[in-house]
Amino acid sequence: MDPRFLPHNSHREDPGRFSANDPQLRHLAQCTFRHRSALLDQLPRRTPGIYSLGGGRQTGKSTLLKQWMADLISDDIPATAISYLTGELIDDHHSLLRHIDTHLSEAPHGRCNYLIVDEVTYIRGWDMAAKYAADAGMLDNTVLVVTGSDLSFMQEARMRFPGRRGEAAVSDFHLHPLSFRDFVALEGNVEDFESYLMEPSAMSDETVDSIYDAFDRYLLHGGYLTAINNLAEHGVIGQSVLATYSDWIRGDVLKRGKQEAYLREVLSAIVRRYTSQVTWNGLAQDLSIDHPRTVADYVELLERMDAVAVLPALREDKLGPAPKKAKKLMFCDPFILHAVRAWLEPRSDPYHDQMLPLSQDPVRSSQMVEACVSNHFRRFFPTYYIKARGEVDIAYIRAGRFWPVEIKWTNQLRPKSLKQIARYGNGEIWSKSRHAGEIEGVKVLPLPIELLRVGADDGGVA
Repeated sequence: MDPRFLPHNSHREDPGRFSANDPQLRHLAQCTFRHRSALLDQLPRRTPGIYSLGGGRQTGKSTLLKQWMADLISDDIPATAISYLTGELIDDHHSLLRHIDTHLSEAPHGRCNYLIVDEVTYIRGWDMAAKYAADAGMLDNTVLVVTGSDLSFMQEARMRFPGRRGEAAVSDFHLHPLSFRDFVALEGNVEDFESYLMEPSAMSDETVDSIYDAFDRYLLHGGYLTAINNLAEHGVIGQSVLATYSDWIRGDVLKRGKQEAYLREVLSAIVRRYTSQVTWNGLAQDLSIDHPRTVADYVELLERMDAVAVLPALREDKLGPAPKKAKKLMFCDPFILHAVRAWLEPRSDPYHDQMLPLSQDPVRSSQMVEACVSNHFRRFFPTYYIKARGEVDIAYIRAGRFWPVEIKWTNQLRPKSLKQIARYGNGEIWSKSRHAGEIEGVKVLPLPIELLRVGADDGGVA
């Protein structure tokens, strides 16, 4: 093995001390909260094939793979059967193919082996090396896992490796930031909350209060483990943590030949019109960017990076997007919103000067909550909003029909603003109220408690 990769392959020297010696696992062990993703139980164990793991930067893909390696070692997989390569150190497909050949020459023959190529999109023409290796029979006994922070590579893998992915039912995995459900389970402050979800009315006021308090914290740090631990350990989220995430967005956009000035304008527009209906033409008119297509290009790139979500309007008769109608733009996690704002409008103390005031502002916090719920649904279902005579915040598709959900994160519900959701017999209002009720014939449900239910049976596979 190339010695440059040895820091990430310390299991080869001493498998028993891999968790103590590996940089990601060692850092994780020092954190107050340590998360084990459900994807660890879904990643392949003994089924050769080409697998992809996508997700935005800083979501923990590298740590997840190191945890998977530790699991393989505990299952008595030989150390030489497992290799971890970082794409930043591999120039092109020729180099990648040489590294694949080296791994195979060192791996035990006649049994399944495991090769991880992290951030594979850094490697020019990486797919040509994978295709050649598969066609040449080099991967017949290999689990090849490639990761990337540009989600388009997952689609490319589906298209470019037909018949070469292996026999596993699932070949593509998407690692999201922790969901609200993940976070509540991680904190462990709400004991046995899952059993209460079967009958929320049985929850004590103390349990409900604990869930609402957890949701307030989730709106600050979102599902990013670094921010979660920063708040837990220091009582604030530091400027450097916020900068880590905004620097990721800026760095990846600039690497793709985009302009920082345009990026700043586009991000400012998203913040300014958060969860509002927008068109590319409308956004371009407010910016110095000349052409709507340029605005769309920047947003599409941010969407591929898992930073921005684009929520289209629903065409109800087709259960699909209405392309001619306005879209809604939002960030994929509450913490990305905070990180972007801290970059756009620098403060010496962004936690107290920006984050807390935003969470306490009735209008802005309602927008943030709507985006948070929308993104939870997007992980598991095709998700839209309804633009008809009135608007409904969310409509997700399940079991061949759409289910409308109106978000009302206010202390008072006004019947006048609920006319559209009342048109649907299966509509729901998710509200700030701590107890279920009904208004204008529509169910009113406690939002944080309902959010714990989203995707509970779906496992999070892309």
